[in-house]
Amino acid sequence: MLSLPNLLTLSRIVAVPALVALLWWPSWHTGFGLAFALYCLMGLTDYFDGYLARAQGTVSKLGVFLDPIADKIMVAAVILMLVGTRHNDIAVITGVHIIAALIILLREIAVSGLREFLAGLQVSLPVSRLAKWKTALQLVSFGALILAGALPALGWIKLVGLVSLWGAAALTLVTGWDYLRAGLRHMD
Repeated sequence: MLSLPNLLTLSRIVAVPALVALLWWPSWHTGFGLAFALYCLMGLTDYFDGYLARAQGTVSKLGVFLDPIADKIMVAAVILMLVGTRHNDIAVITGVHIIAALIILLREIAVSGLREFLAGLQVSLPVSRLAKWKTALQLVSFGALILAGALPALGWIKLVGLVSLWGAAALTLVTGWDYLRAGLRHMD
């Protein structure tokens, strides 16, 4: 149970409160810089926990259970902090861009519920290639938006983050619809 891949997954969950604390004060640019470093480290552990589990043949039920939970906790926490933190004119996700963040958050919840429902029927819902692209865009977006809080004078970083956010939201709708269609086949 306490294999290296599982410990890496657990480290992501344990790191979320620290990430939230670093993002709490939007005017503390150093905090956002530290949050960016922590976010990148969390992304690396997300990659390596799965890679190591497969390479070492140590894929466990605990890891299969915890990995998507760790991902969703991190995504939800980052979205909430990037939308919710405000100080004077410093804000990361505002206005119409909140819709893209909300689309991503709602899809995370809906797909989790669908996977849980289908697991009760012993039906697997594999991750599609397009969903992996969605995740990649989402990771780039959140990373860029966190970095934009550390370097507000470089407006292009925030622009990259917002464009990636909308790209991730578009892919979120497509992949969410694909998963829903696949799931509907197993519903009465």
